[in-house]
Amino acid sequence: MRDRYRMRLRGATLLVKSAGHKSATFAAYGAALAALAYGITALADPAAGPAADTSWPTIVGAQFTSIVQNQSSLRSPYQGPLSLDPSGDTEPTETIGLYLGWAPFSWAQLYLDTEKFNGAGVSNATGLAGLTNGDVIREGASRLPKRFYVARKYLRLMWPLAPGVARVEAAQDQIGGTEATSRLELKFGLLAANDDFDRNRYANSARTQFLNWSLWNDTAWDYAADTRGYSDGGVLAYVSPTWSVRYGAFLMPAMANGQQLEESFRHAHGQQAELTLSPWRTGTIVRFLAYQNIANMGIYSEALAIAAATHGVPNIVADDRPGRQKYGFGVNLEQPLADDGVTGVFVRAGWNNGATESFVFTEVDRLVSLGGQLSGVHWHRRDDYLGIAWAQEGLSSAHAAYLAAGGEGFLLGDGALSYAHERIFETYYNFVFKWPFGTIPGTAGHAQPRLYVGPDFQYVSNPGYNAARGPVHFWGVRAHLEY
Repeated sequence: MRDRYRMRLRGATLLVKSAGHKSATFAAYGAALAALAYGITALADPAAGPAADTSWPTIVGAQFTSIVQNQSSLRSPYQGPLSLDPSGDTEPTETIGLYLGWAPFSWAQLYLDTEKFNGAGVSNATGLAGLTNGDVIREGASRLPKRFYVARKYLRLMWPLAPGVARVEAAQDQIGGTEATSRLELKFGLLAANDDFDRNRYANSARTQFLNWSLWNDTAWDYAADTRGYSDGGVLAYVSPTWSVRYGAFLMPAMANGQQLEESFRHAHGQQAELTLSPWRTGTIVRFLAYQNIANMGIYSEALAIAAATHGVPNIVADDRPGRQKYGFGVNLEQPLADDGVTGVFVRAGWNNGATESFVFTEVDRLVSLGGQLSGVHWHRRDDYLGIAWAQEGLSSAHAAYLAAGGEGFLLGDGALSYAHERIFETYYNFVFKWPFGTIPGTAGHAQPRLYVGPDFQYVSNPGYNAARGPVHFWGVRAHLEY
């Protein structure tokens, strides 16, 4: 038994190193925790415990998404370098992804994702706080090349805490099998923070649900990530059937909207904690989020004071200093209503202090969004569904004053500002077609591909928080193939 334990410890160490974390200290901690995971799970009855469908490396998912979106012309008495194009624009985008997983033990899983994107958002994905194509990857300050890249590379460890397992189906970054319903869980490596935080059944994926950024995420949560949306870090979670709690820490980028991450957590990091409550028989789920970022950021009031003293235009980047903080809070609710939960509603609200520079995600300091999804079973299309939602975003007074004085962020800069809340309405429809020849042998869980095709419409008033410009509408067609 002791020799088996030592072999598992050596295997755990190799797994942790392969997750690719920058810190050797984290690797050492991870190896010890992996060994502990084995020690705990070894005490359980293997026949009744968690088990993956396969212990071989496998393709757990793949996807291709194509979107064509048209932006209308708009009223524009003036414009700046980051404004929506007043004459309108039409742009196609494409993303492709391949998602691999391996579960060598019941308590350890490795994931490796690779993706590629083509195209750009309308008006170069600037001029709005709630950008209208959530599947587009901004080129950002680094002018990202359009080639395949590693999106995620991480290790997942699980400690069962009580009897009881539940079935999980294979999906992107999810190996099929059974998992303990009460467990501790640790993930670390190259991750996306919004894979684990601020999730919502009805508004969580731009590839199959709402396209607007402020409808599939809390955009007041400026979560740590590079330009593509990923960062080195980790997530520790306690999961149970009625409540869960998660804590995550990730490296911040070295500059606003930048691809290069900081080298050390001591210099810059983003932390978030989330409490999820799901004890109700109605299926209601409520999530409470709090976060804090520390990074090389500017302060809007200081940039304004410098501009006033020098009779110039405020420049938030010139005021960047290490150790600056941003913090915020969010609440997220999902409520199934009918049709086995396919029909339901959601509400999100987010707030951050708005004193320091919007640094990573988008330029939103206040958010309220609500909407719902309706199953096509009501018109004899059981796999189809319709979505409809509304969002309102706002800025802190200092952030609004900065833009009004001619300052620029990484998304907004009309050269002036007649401040008003940016308001968004979106509706979409998905025609869903299943692979007609059954499942595909050799894929995880013998996957059955699905094709989602349908139109999308968005209407935005006060684009970029500017009552002097707009309104503007967006028509789109989306096709998404996945298994």
